[in-house]
Amino acid sequence: MRRLRAVAAAAAAAVGLVLVTAAPAPAAAPITTALYTADPAALVVGDTLHLYTGHDEAPAGGTNFVMRDWHVFTSGDATTWTDQGAKLKLSDFPWAGADAWAGEVEAKGGKYYWYAPVNGNGAGWMDIGVAVGDSPLGPFHDAKGGPLISDSTPNSSPLNIDPTVFTDDDGQSYIYWGSYYGLRAARLGADMISLNGAVTTPSGVSNFWEAPWMFKRNGVYYLAYAANDSACSAPGYACIRYATASNPLGPWTHRGVVLDQVSSTTNHPAIIEFKGQWYMVYHNAAAPGGGNFRRSVTLDKLYWNADGTMQKVVQTTGPTTGTNLALTATASTSYVSSGETLGAIKDGFTPANSADHSHGAYGNWNHQGTEWLEYQWPSAQTVNRVATYWFDDNQGIDLPASCKVQYWNGSAYVDAPGQSGCGVAANTFNTTTFTAVSTTRLRLSITSRSGFSTGVLEWQVPH
Repeated sequence: MRRLRAVAAAAAAAVGLVLVTAAPAPAAAPITTALYTADPAALVVGDTLHLYTGHDEAPAGGTNFVMRDWHVFTSGDATTWTDQGAKLKLSDFPWAGADAWAGEVEAKGGKYYWYAPVNGNGAGWMDIGVAVGDSPLGPFHDAKGGPLISDSTPNSSPLNIDPTVFTDDDGQSYIYWGSYYGLRAARLGADMISLNGAVTTPSGVSNFWEAPWMFKRNGVYYLAYAANDSACSAPGYACIRYATASNPLGPWTHRGVVLDQVSSTTNHPAIIEFKGQWYMVYHNAAAPGGGNFRRSVTLDKLYWNADGTMQKVVQTTGPTTGTNLALTATASTSYVSSGETLGAIKDGFTPANSADHSHGAYGNWNHQGTEWLEYQWPSAQTVNRVATYWFDDNQGIDLPASCKVQYWNGSAYVDAPGQSGCGVAANTFNTTTFTAVSTTRLRLSITSRSGFSTGVLEWQVPH
């Protein structure tokens, strides 16, 4: 199909040099690549940071969540992680049917209570159950024999998911949960498996969508949550906003965005202090083979302003992922169409597929034949590979017929020596390796199929 939009004649005729400045780094290294993890909750016990995560098991290309258990990961330095295994499973709730979604563990009275949303077999779609154990690693067992919160709970949320539990200095515990703009809160009973009073609807929480996280710092209550309004995220994605209050049940005052949207459509925070450093724990789709239903938990440092507001978290490149040299380069191209953006090729986003231009895309419609992308560095870099994710909008921008990598030898562009085939497959990163060269400029030369133009979602230079 031809591309269904108009392009100004001047733009169609322009074949100039287009520049873009360096983009922010992609998110930090995942805590594991052995499995896909999601929906983190954090708990410090002694000198150990515990992350309680969901477990994504959807197949490649899957279009729904497949989640049947929860894992626990531990670390003594917030850098190296040990998977302690699946410590809670759907089968531990005899009344549960499916969907081991985002839970949280709260310590109280020498016991550890794991609040977990599941698809129950009875009335109501998603219910919140409680498991209990004598240690942060369990073993855990169903503490109640049925849901703590369900659709039959008066004033329950439109979707009863994503519980977060907070215990105040006076020993009173509170639970917050919900989705579809339906944030709810309630006091917990002293037994931690019953509600003590009515379910309330907190006020002042702007654009709440799901995934609340509650904590206290210097006498101020903080509520972070996923919001999917257009002011902070692309359609179908979410950022993390937060609000503060002087009372655990509000009213709340919105303070701003603390984490921008990530590479997965969902976004889920846990904010914790560990050994004097605060962290934002979240998930994305950045692990190899990742996607919206194959997510990975990661974390970055969080910093505070003097007035008690949170600085926006910088999604950084972790030490185990290597470096993407594209992030420090200036990008240019022979041509970019007016409806696309060159900056998209190096913003660290991992697309869900070749049609996923939610973070923008580079394209050269309606040019045909050979066009190029280029990275330039202020000093020589040693490079031996690139990874390219092609853009295919099914409207005139299609996968290329061929491509090749070239480098600047000081006087001219020449083909990178010994390069492997330059792949043109859809829905994946195509890695091209070559004999290492030292250069200040690297070029990707792209030749279109007959009748089509070409595009790129991400062009990485791994190092």
